[in-house]
Amino acid sequence: MSWQRFYAILVARNREFIRDRAALSWNILFPVLIVAGFAFAFSDNAPDQYKVGVYVEQKVEQNVEQNAEQYAKQAQVALEAAATRQAFFRTHYIQFIPVTDRAVAITKVERHQLDMVYDLNRQRYWINSDSPKGYLLERVLRGADASAADEAATRETVSGREIRYVDWVITGVLGMNMMFSALFGVGYVIVRYRKNGVLKRLNATPLTALEFLTAQVVSRLWLILAITVSVYVGANLFIDFSMFGSYWNLLLVAALGAVSMISLGLMVAARVKSEELAGGLLNILSWPMMFLSGVWFSLEGAHPFMQKLAAIFPLTHLISAARAVMLDGAGLWDIAPQLATLGLMSIVFLILGSWFFRWQ
Repeated sequence: MSWQRFYAILVARNREFIRDRAALSWNILFPVLIVAGFAFAFSDNAPDQYKVGVYVEQKVEQNVEQNAEQYAKQAQVALEAAATRQAFFRTHYIQFIPVTDRAVAITKVERHQLDMVYDLNRQRYWINSDSPKGYLLERVLRGADASAADEAATRETVSGREIRYVDWVITGVLGMNMMFSALFGVGYVIVRYRKNGVLKRLNATPLTALEFLTAQVVSRLWLILAITVSVYVGANLFIDFSMFGSYWNLLLVAALGAVSMISLGLMVAARVKSEELAGGLLNILSWPMMFLSGVWFSLEGAHPFMQKLAAIFPLTHLISAARAVMLDGAGLWDIAPQLATLGLMSIVFLILGSWFFRWQ
């Protein structure tokens, strides 16, 4: 292996990417916009988890211009009075919404748009028998005024920093951005080289397949890590992500995850000649990973088959290890299974990619 030829290909690929300002800007702005959007959407420190529609019989005439405003004031007074009598209306994390039409509100309960409707005048309530939130609200309603004197359990309290959704989802967003950059930034580019005859010209030089593929991996690896670290550090200045582990462990997870997904992209592009076929194959790989690897929602409690299916994707192990480091303070020994899996995947994908690689 000639390090001079390897270095020449590495520099050429880096310059090609950096000069493509549209691709560079998209790789930086896309995760920033998503993280900023989630930070804004979930910025409430104590969001209400349940919605209860409260019906108060109107005492104002219909078809009056200020009817809605008068009813809102009347309902607010009735809610404050109810809160003095029933502890249920003083329960935290429940949003009490005045409703003017009881029938419409009950329909919303049927459709899970409201968790409960409570009629203050008749002391009646409606819940959906298929709604978990309705079940819990009924338990709260019936037990809110119960005496705690007979409770045998001893109450203990703990305190700690809240893990926001943006803290949880940041690893998935950055991992997804790394996945797209690795798969399309390597696999798609090599197919384009093959289609345009660039690989055919390189094959006429002393350059070997090992030198070419290694340069592609290293070039994409440092670019992915540089962009990911920059996005994380920049967003962290404004959002202040929760971090209970080691940044070095997090960087190691990101590096191994990037290598495994770059190697997967190389394997896909080993022989494909058509950009359309390459795009289809890369989409077949990227979309299941995006939805089954825990990017947007946790896989805990999911069907066992789905969990086993997600385990075949490198993005799943990347995200689970990164979240363990950031949110659980996991050390190297704790994330060793994920690191070993990512390393093994990288080796297998590289071997297969090198084995099937063709210049033409």
